[in-house]
Amino acid sequence: MKLTSTNQYVRQMSLKDDSSALPNHFPFSLPVIQNLGKLSFHPNVTYIIGENGMGKSTLLEAIAVALGFNPEGGSRNFSFSSYESHSSLHEYIRIVRGGNRPRDGYFFRAETFYNVATNIEEMDRVGFGRKIIDSYGGKSLHEQSHGEAFFAAFMERFSGNGLYILDEPEAALSPIRQLSMLARIDELVEEGSQFIISTHAPLLMAYPDAKILQLDAEGIDEVQLEETQHYSIMKQFFEDRGRLLHHLFRR
Repeated sequence: MKLTSTNQYVRQMSLKDDSSALPNHFPFSLPVIQNLGKLSFHPNVTYIIGENGMGKSTLLEAIAVALGFNPEGGSRNFSFSSYESHSSLHEYIRIVRGGNRPRDGYFFRAETFYNVATNIEEMDRVGFGRKIIDSYGGKSLHEQSHGEAFFAAFMERFSGNGLYILDEPEAALSPIRQLSMLARIDELVEEGSQFIISTHAPLLMAYPDAKILQLDAEGIDEVQLEETQHYSIMKQFFEDRGRLLHHLFRR
C-alpha cells in the first residue's frame, strides 16, 4: 500500500544552524546550501534536479549519510570505503523522520556502484552465510554490462517497504530501460516504498504526482515536469531539431 503523509519514512530536512554560521568552503558555498531552508519530501517520489555543479549529488549524499547509509552506496550494512571524498554536510543537516520505519533501504550511487559490486564479491569470498549476490539475481555484477548491473539492483535487490535514495540511476540505462525502471518504481511505491532521486532524465521525472525540486543559482524551487529545463530542451530538440542544431553549430 502506498505511503501517505501520515506514515512516510522521511518527511523533511533542514540545516541545523543558520547558513551564516556554516563553513565558507565547498559545499557550504553552494547557493543551494546557503538558501536551503526546509525541504519537505513527497511520501512516494521526490526528484532533485538541476544543472551540473548545482549540488544535487552532494545534497543527496548528505541525506543518505545522515540516514546511516555508506557514502559510496549500498544498504546500511555496507561500511567499506574506496576513497574518502564525501563532504561533511551530513553533520550540519537535520532529518525529520516519520513514525513509520522502512523494512528495506538502499543508497544507489551511479558513480560508485562499481565499488559496491567489488565489495559484494569480496564479502562473498570471505563467506558469511547466504551469498550477498543472490539478492541481486545471483550473477556477478562485474560480469554484466553497467546497465544490466544497475537494473539487477533495481529489479532484484529492492524488495519493497523501503527507503531508496538514488543518485543518477539513469546513467547506464537506455530509454526503454528508463521506462522499465519507472514501472519498477511504481511497483515499489505500491508496496510501501519512498524514493528520493537525483536525475537528469525527463523520462524518470515523469512519475505521476511526484515532487520535483529544481536546484539553480538562486536556490531550490518546486516545479512541474514541463517547467524543467530538461523537459523544455528535449521538447525543443525533437520538435525543431534543425533550428536548434543550426544555432548550436552556428551555420
